[in-house]
Amino acid sequence: MIIADSPPPRVLTKSQAAKSLQVCERTITSLVLSGKLRAVRFGRNVRIDPADLEAFIAGTKVGGCPSTLTAE
Repeated sequence: MIIADSPPPRVLTKSQAAKSLQVCERTITSLVLSGKLRAVRFGRNVRIDPADLEAFIAGTKVGGCPSTLTAE
């Protein structure tokens, strides 16, 4: 059953974070283990706060004026 007005998840699984960044799950694991991406651990489970994912994205942007970048 899918509820159309359900709120966004408070935390993401590694799989959900990987899909969001369009990378493999192992990349997320490596980023978490290296400390580049913050994560929350519940026993053996690892979850990523969407705000931390956004902060990671913002922190890894490279130079250039956004108006001069072209889509490929």
